[in-house]
Amino acid sequence: MQNRAYLFILMTLTIDAIGIGIVFPIMPDLMERVGASGTGEGALWGGILMASYAGALFIFAPIIGSLSDAYGRKPVLLLALAVLAVDYVIMALAGVFWVLLIGRILAGVAGATYTTATAYIADISTPKERAARFGMVGAAFGIGFVLGPAIGGIAAEWHISAPFWIAAVLSASNVLFGLFVLPESLAPAKRRRFGRRDLNPFNAIIAAFKIPGLAIPLICLFVFEFANMVYPTLWAFFTRELFDWSTLLIGMSLAGYGILLAGVQGGLMPVLITRFGEFRTLQLGLISALIGFIGFGLISTVTGLIIVLVFAALSDLSPPMMTAMASNMADENQQGLVQGVIASLASIAAFLAPLVVTGVFEVFVDDNGLYLPGAPFLMGAVMLLLLIPLIMRLRGHAQS
Repeated sequence: MQNRAYLFILMTLTIDAIGIGIVFPIMPDLMERVGASGTGEGALWGGILMASYAGALFIFAPIIGSLSDAYGRKPVLLLALAVLAVDYVIMALAGVFWVLLIGRILAGVAGATYTTATAYIADISTPKERAARFGMVGAAFGIGFVLGPAIGGIAAEWHISAPFWIAAVLSASNVLFGLFVLPESLAPAKRRRFGRRDLNPFNAIIAAFKIPGLAIPLICLFVFEFANMVYPTLWAFFTRELFDWSTLLIGMSLAGYGILLAGVQGGLMPVLITRFGEFRTLQLGLISALIGFIGFGLISTVTGLIIVLVFAALSDLSPPMMTAMASNMADENQQGLVQGVIASLASIAAFLAPLVVTGVFEVFVDDNGLYLPGAPFLMGAVMLLLLIPLIMRLRGHAQS
């Protein structure tokens, strides 16, 4: 039964990633559909959509994580999946920007799909299993990012709304599947009461930072996620600006990244953890992230982009390591809280980063003297360099 539940969680995360990735290649055309003119303005509008999703996720992720600590993982997870299905229908029907905005906010409210799923994995895993299993979360997302952009790029050839209808059907089908195969992972004896303090996302963050040692991995995750948001925010606009890529080609490039990501997190990561331990695997991910940011900041050819994309995929070794370290610092009845706060901090990063990086992108692609579309990537490299002293302090919290 536990294996079927684990499979369902991975399928849920894969479908979630398909739903996210399916949108990326069509963002320039979608923004043009609702009235944006030009690459720079389209990027800004897309950044606002991403920020609205992240803002809703920030408010609701720790609340929903705490609800799952109080009432169980299964009902919260299935309800979130149902809301996501409704959201994709709204997105498919949207013809003006404000309807897209409502859809993205609703999707943010349903962000428990990820937070509750990771809490579920923490429930059914031993401390030594968590890093590898959180790595499989990344692999599931990688598979989703193979399928999502490919489906989005191909389906958009039929109609711009087709990708959203596909995502809606997948989400609704997964709700039905979960009703039959998903057992509850959190026993009633291990649950905690849900109170008024849980309604304030800042209270949840404060509570998590009070857990001994947890502040360092939480800060590291926040900074890393902020820097890494440059990829989903700008990839379609960046490649169209530099190489004038079509929607289909953008989708295929994202699918290629997903293949690399699945290979890194599903195949390479368990080997690296076994051989080198969590901390050295984290270091490898950080070094790869720096190479990726600097590379994308300076490239001017498709060949260079393909080479640097490998390092971008290797950089995703880092978040599962930091998530596992954070999870191992918390008690069983705090896993929903911790995973909710991790998602909440990531959503703060996802709220702020699109507004920042799209602004930087617009400045450096407009005719203002210095033309440097990769400037937002170079900014990410600087952020990671500043993070190194804190990363080094995580050595003592890693499983060997």
